Amino acid sequence: MEVKEIRVKSILSFSRVADWTINPYVGCQYACAYCYAQYMKRFTGHRENWGDFIDIKVNAPELLRNEIGQKKRGRVWMSGVCDPYQPIEEHYQLSHRCLRILAEHDWPMTIQTKSPLILRDLDLLKQFSEVEVGFTITTGDERIRQIFEPKAPTIKMRLEALWQLHQSGLKTYVMIAPMLPGAEGLVSQIRDRVDYVLIDKLNYHYADRLFEKHNLTKINQADELITLLQEANVPLKLLF
Repeated sequence: MEVKEIRVKSILSFSRVADWTINPYVGCQYACAYCYAQYMKRFTGHRENWGDFIDIKVNAPELLRNEIGQKKRGRVWMSGVCDPYQPIEEHYQLSHRCLRILAEHDWPMTIQTKSPLILRDLDLLKQFSEVEVGFTITTGDERIRQIFEPKAPTIKMRLEALWQLHQSGLKTYVMIAPMLPGAEGLVSQIRDRVDYVLIDKLNYHYADRLFEKHNLTKINQADELITLLQEANVPLKLLF
């Protein structure tokens, strides 16, 4: 793993998902095979494989404290092209430090992760008047997860963290994207742990080789998932 500390010029970026996005890191240690964020390599100059590099934006909290007083208050999405709670966050705590600043100003937050490390910041998250926390879970089949996301936390670990966050009173969601084989098995596991579910049909083509290698068929499961979630009375948000 190539780890490099860098200093950047800004940290609050415009987003199509929310008003703003914060990415404290460049790259992601989870190295999920399908990750759309691999396109970032075209702009960062990294030659390493996706998941083999991580840049630490060491001045992110400093920049945020300055920018938050200059930019219009809006919803912040953390994060768009990295997991804000990937393992290196335990040491650098950039997401934690940025959240502290955002909590002081009480900006609305949407957090998306695969990591139970977010439970470390549970008390901090409760300080926000408007916050939602989501876990990306792509399948209900652990065997499939190990094929596409072998370095990411297990499905069970994510579900347990999601349960704790939901029980604490926070608004929670699951994003099912991409919809991998076995995604329909998630419905019974998440229905009592979420306020809503996001479904996305984007073409996560980076993982095509794994479908071929393991003789798996890409199936458009959106209609089946939508029906199952509706039958379970789980609110839906569709990104297509």
